[in-house]
Amino acid sequence: MRVITGTARGRRLRELEGMETRPTTDRVKEGMFNSIQFDVEGRRVLDLFAGTGQLGIEALSRGAASAVFVEQRRDAAQLIRENLKVTGFTGRARVVQGDAFQFLETCGEQFDLIFIDPPYAAGLWENAINAISRFDILANYGIILCEAPVEREMPVPAPPYTLHRVYRYGRIKVTTYHREEGEE
Repeated sequence: MRVITGTARGRRLRELEGMETRPTTDRVKEGMFNSIQFDVEGRRVLDLFAGTGQLGIEALSRGAASAVFVEQRRDAAQLIRENLKVTGFTGRARVVQGDAFQFLETCGEQFDLIFIDPPYAAGLWENAINAISRFDILANYGIILCEAPVEREMPVPAPPYTLHRVYRYGRIKVTTYHREEGEE
């Protein structure tokens, strides 16, 4: 697992042992970032269910202003901190070790880009999209990117959130949502 491009290009990121964490493949990650290539620089990023932190780190490498990583597992949160140190992004990042939904409820800030990649077996996509919409933490013209198995039906949120597009990468799909208008 590596950073694809930007200031940390080519840096290897550490992975967790075992099968509990399923890192996004380079092919899917590259496709995700190609779809938002002009929407990363200077943005505030939330990497929800962060795992190794690779999506938020890739965004930081491509010029995102800051990133918040939320991860339930203590060992994974520590690994994210180590990966941030290796890439030199510690000063532009915050790691929250705790429940993603509790974070969404209490964070009190808005983000321009939100990555959602929960454990597939947990089926947390709908709850995450609904919580983001309910607590309105996506900034105007912000983007949510959700990675899921291709057969998984993704939720359609209430306005001002819209399901924008679905990209397929073999057995994986990435669903993008936009917040087109509304109060900030």
